Amino acid sequence: MDRKIRVLVAKPGLDGHDRGAKVVARSLRDAGMEVIYTGLRQSPEQIVQAAIQEDVDVVALSILSGAHMHLFPRVTELLAQKGAEDILVIGGGVIPEDDIPYLKSKGVRAVFGPGTPTQTTVDFIRANVTGR
Repeated sequence: MDRKIRVLVAKPGLDGHDRGAKVVARSLRDAGMEVIYTGLRQSPEQIVQAAIQEDVDVVALSILSGAHMHLFPRVTELLAQKGAEDILVIGGGVIPEDDIPYLKSKGVRAVFGPGTPTQTTVDFIRANVTGR
């Protein structure tokens, strides 16, 4: 790629805790990526709008509230409706292993749970972002 990888880090839903999202955002910045953090309590519509406006390569969703089964697929659905299905969508947070296959079937390419080394996320993004 001729430019830095651009990542939108977003906290969908009513989840009010963002320490993990900020740790990941910092790690991505330290790895040379450009990071846009949307802040807390974002709707899927707000996340998709920001992703398109910011011309990001990746949307990294972080959630602890348990609403991932609704919110993550809604983001991928809206991206597809806007013709932006080439944006890589990943997720993280407290997500049961049993929920991951469903999320992947809905377009979430990877899910990183608690304790995942941030370098794993960096490496996954680098390996999966194509030259948009």
